[in-house]
Amino acid sequence: MPKEIKHSDRAHALLSASGANRWLACTPSARLEEQFEDKGSTYAAEGTLAHEIAELKLRKYYTEPMAQSTFTRRLNKMKKHELYQDEMLKHTDTYLDYLKEITLGMGLTPYVAVEKRLDLSRYVPESFGTVDCLIIGGDTLYVTDFKYGKGVAVSAEDNPQMKLYALGAYSEYSFLYPIKTIKLAIIQPRLDNISEFDLSAEELTAWGEEIKPIAQKAFSGEGDFVPGEHCKFCKAKAVCRARAEQFTALDDFKNLKPPLITNEEVGEFLGKGQHIESWIKALKDYALSESLKGNEIKGWKAVEGRGSRNYVDLDKAFAHLKENGIDEAVLYDRVPLTVPKLEKELGKKQYRELLEESKLVEKTPGKPTLAPAGDKRKAVTNAVDPAEDFK
Repeated sequence: MPKEIKHSDRAHALLSASGANRWLACTPSARLEEQFEDKGSTYAAEGTLAHEIAELKLRKYYTEPMAQSTFTRRLNKMKKHELYQDEMLKHTDTYLDYLKEITLGMGLTPYVAVEKRLDLSRYVPESFGTVDCLIIGGDTLYVTDFKYGKGVAVSAEDNPQMKLYALGAYSEYSFLYPIKTIKLAIIQPRLDNISEFDLSAEELTAWGEEIKPIAQKAFSGEGDFVPGEHCKFCKAKAVCRARAEQFTALDDFKNLKPPLITNEEVGEFLGKGQHIESWIKALKDYALSESLKGNEIKGWKAVEGRGSRNYVDLDKAFAHLKENGIDEAVLYDRVPLTVPKLEKELGKKQYRELLEESKLVEKTPGKPTLAPAGDKRKAVTNAVDPAEDFK
């Protein structure tokens, strides 16, 4: 077996596929980010570990003959990681099962590559990326991405990261295989989300040609800074001037003559202000980091936050309380598990059989919440139908 390479040790391109939605929308952002350190996060480290477990399983099943003892030894090594959780085994199995469904239905043995590094430089200057798994069967190329995050469901539809991976794979393999159809899939087991998107090879390469000049501008650091939803993972998000200047909704009020704003203006202000909360949080994080380094942030300083109280020894503390006449019932709360927590404990299959099929669980509609007009959910209203009101 080739020498193991940790995911966290892999090199990253300036114009990475994972950052494509950002540098395609805001071309100078990639060069701006160069001056910022990549600090990482616990969530990212957790995702990296889950990917390494998934990679081990895929290699054993598809590409590398591996004794069970070798597999177990390598898996046990990963289990010793401080961020390891048993649920990683279940979620990586979900990913492997999805791939098995694709390949078991093929007449001929497919080509499978796991953690394949792809050259993207035909379309994006000096770019490369590593796709989790690609499969070629007949005239179809499958590009799949395993995402361990549980914050936001990610869609494969017209996803630039996935299309860049597909372009890299198509460039490398179209000489060997008659690829006509591209199938993209993002598997996000912790959110029970599997998103799929199909396009033709012609549509894919046409998109590649379309982004070439944009990618060249991004590589050169040219173009205008354009703030938006894509700022979420930008390293410069806290101190980017363009992002700061977009939050001017309150300034606009001084130019309004009527005492009340219109519904149209409400929509405009919501559009301008929807990311203020995350921007303020990023500012606070940056200011705290700078203050702790000894750098001055005018009007602010780092102070010790509120501490917490913890038992030195829980068993001794409770034994002491009971010896002094405190009833044990006072020391504990007995709280039933919520439905989502119980589903996690039982597993989806047993939960469905014991509770859903027995009609012991009901799903009530969520409270109305505001969302952008482009949201895929159906609009709801409390307005009464005039015909029904007449009745």
